[in-house]
This record gives sequence, structure tokens and C-alpha cells, in this order.
Amino acid sequence: MTGPEQLAVVGAGFGAGILTSTVGVASLLSFPVLIALGIPPVVANASNTLGLLPGALSGAFGYRRELREVPRQQVVVVVLVCAIGAIGGAVLLLALPSKVFAAAAPWLILFTCLVVGVQPWISQWLRSRSQHPHDLRRSMSPATIAGTALTGVYGGYFGAGAGVMMMAVLGLGLDLELRVVNGLKTLALLAANLVAGIIFLFIADLNLHAAALLAAGSIIGGYVGAHLGRRLPATFLRILIVLAGITAAVLML
Repeated sequence: MTGPEQLAVVGAGFGAGILTSTVGVASLLSFPVLIALGIPPVVANASNTLGLLPGALSGAFGYRRELREVPRQQVVVVVLVCAIGAIGGAVLLLALPSKVFAAAAPWLILFTCLVVGVQPWISQWLRSRSQHPHDLRRSMSPATIAGTALTGVYGGYFGAGAGVMMMAVLGLGLDLELRVVNGLKTLALLAANLVAGIIFLFIADLNLHAAALLAAGSIIGGYVGAHLGRRLPATFLRILIVLAGITAAVLML
């Protein structure tokens, strides 16, 4: 890579780190940059996953205050389920043609954008039908666990829009403030990327130079993004998440 190309990758990593901790469409920025540099798609995808790990780590650290508001057992369940799902996604990436899952991904992202947008009303409706409408849902239902696992599969396979999907699953399945959901989402995707990254490190073809440059930018961007995500009003953050998800889906069609 030339000097400007290296700076472009670092900049993409920084921007992707911010997106990881806020609206959850990090790969929408970083993956196309790697492709534009002539890196083959599967190599770029695996390298992108590895390179964005530090961003997710610093983002989760930035949300440590929000994560303390979630019961530890619940955090462990979300992280483990998402990580196990990512194992399946990483295997699918290496075993299947990239077009198989990519064809369904835009529509899946659009659906989850809809869920994120209407989640407050859905949650209110669910509570109104509950025998104890004033009780907050703090435990994960089987449907929420299944949704978390499937999001982990998608995160391990490709990942663009995985944060939007996780926001929809956790926001719909649990009664938590959006900033807390954002922190839990960032930690869950860190687990997914960590598992997938380890698998890719031993099995997949990687461009370690590109991954290192992404890592250098993303570790700063992730921490900055956590502070931005905490300060944005819930309604405004929800709008940004939906718009980012729609943009990702349209570009993937």
C-alpha cells in the first residue's frame, strides 16, 4: 500500500470504530475500503473482522458504566450465545459462496431497522398484555436468545448491520434504556468478532497489514463512539440507527 492508502485504511478503522459503538454498521465503511484496494472479498471480510476487534474492545470499555446496569448473568448469556453463533457464521463464510447469505442480508437488515424504529411501541404493547404490566423484563426469553444467536451467526459471517440487528433483538426482548442496549450490543459483537477473528487467524487467508491499520484506527474510534453514543438522545440515536441500517441495506442490494 502507498502512504495515502494506509492513511485511508486507518481513517476507515477510526470511522468504523465510531460506528461500532453507536449505530452498528461499522463494516459498511471499512469493508468497501479494503475492496477498493484490491483485496479479495473473503480475505477483506476476514481481515476486516480481525481489524475491528480493538474498536469493539475500546467501545465496550467506554460503555462500562452502562454495562454495570445489566445483571451479570444476563450479560454472560448474551455474550456466550452471540459468541457461539459467531462460530457458525465464521464456518459458513469459509464453506459457502458469499452470494448465498448476502442475498438475504439486505432484507434482514431492513426488517430489523423497522423493529428498531417501532420497538418502543411494541414493548409498550407487550407490557400491556402482561399479567404484570409494570414489571420490567430483565430475563431473556427463548425468542430473544434465538435472535441473539442468529445475530451472532450473521456477525461471524459478514457483520454489516449486525449491530442494528442486535439492537433490535435486545431492545425488543428486554426493557433497558437505549444507551444500555447500545453498550450490551457492543460487548456482544466484541465476543462475536473475537471468536470469528480467532478462527480466521488460524484458517482463513488474511491481509495482516490491512488488519493492523484498521486496528490502529478502530481502537480510538470505538472509545470515541462510546462517549458519543452515551450522550445522544435516545430518539435521535434510534433515528440514526434506522437510517444507517437502511443505507447499509440499500448499498448491499
